[in-house]
Amino acid sequence: MAGAPDSVALLLFFVFWYAGNMKYNEYNTAALTAVGGKTSGLTMTVATMQLGVCLVYAIITWAVQLNPARLFGLQMPEKQNVPQVTKGDLIKSIPLAFCAAGAHAATVFALGGDPLFGQIVKSAEPVLAAIVGTVFYAKAPSFYKVCCLPIIVGGVAFASLKKGADGSYSLKFDATALIFGMLANAFAAFKGGENTKLMSDKGVAQRYGGVGNQFAVTQIVGFFILLPIMFATEGEMFGTFLEKLKTEPSLQYNLIMSGLCFYIYNELATYTLQVTGAVTASVANTAKRVIVMVYMAAVTGTVLTDEQKLGSGIAISGVLLYSLIDDLLKPKKKVD
Repeated sequence: MAGAPDSVALLLFFVFWYAGNMKYNEYNTAALTAVGGKTSGLTMTVATMQLGVCLVYAIITWAVQLNPARLFGLQMPEKQNVPQVTKGDLIKSIPLAFCAAGAHAATVFALGGDPLFGQIVKSAEPVLAAIVGTVFYAKAPSFYKVCCLPIIVGGVAFASLKKGADGSYSLKFDATALIFGMLANAFAAFKGGENTKLMSDKGVAQRYGGVGNQFAVTQIVGFFILLPIMFATEGEMFGTFLEKLKTEPSLQYNLIMSGLCFYIYNELATYTLQVTGAVTASVANTAKRVIVMVYMAAVTGTVLTDEQKLGSGIAISGVLLYSLIDDLLKPKKKVD
């Protein structure tokens, strides 16, 4: 690969993956604020239009036949031609695109409700992944992983508590962030299963010609899946959205940038996780969650409560343990 050595490129991919994720959260929050916040009735519209930006970006990469993502690692862009997928391939891709679009839209709702608590709830993704994998894909987690799930659930539950003036605790949390955060986790769990199922078909994988094309097609199909849902749920507000889009530079900028950051950081995450081991990937994902939370706390000026700090720490530690425990407890090979 022309350009920087792979080791340097990998480090830069990590840096820009994290930076892209942080900026996505910032631009997404700003875009939602520009349309009037979580009560504006335009959250689904923002989520859909972000995938619209992804659609435009993907088409541009095919038009110029180059994917510029590797430039972030100081390497030459990869060639990216239009995938030679068939109609049948696209039909097979619909379940994956539906789950990916659902995960994206639900995440936008969750982060729109409360950017920080939404991140805490999303850290519980392994819980939904374990349930979905067991029930729908016959891929049950190990006994040790199951033992980690109460730690994650307990952490999220503790982060939902608030101490009253009398010293007693009561549940106090943003319901939108909790409900849609868990919905996003469920969609993400199904997305993982559907992705594995789709790409296990070697013919489909070959016609896609790489994960870059598969991701592009997934976002495009996802956009067209969300579009009718957007009009069904927020169609009466679409004229208001267009008026705001025409007159408010803040919405224009943050909508475009959130869509671009979403697309690019996901591609960079794919590059890094493809070449790192499972342990490194798990640690990287856990560290990303912490860094994004700290960054969003600084950007929004929101101070985490002691319960949120401790609860998120417990939940995220549980996620890390969940990811590593099978490797940690794996029987050591006997040396003859």
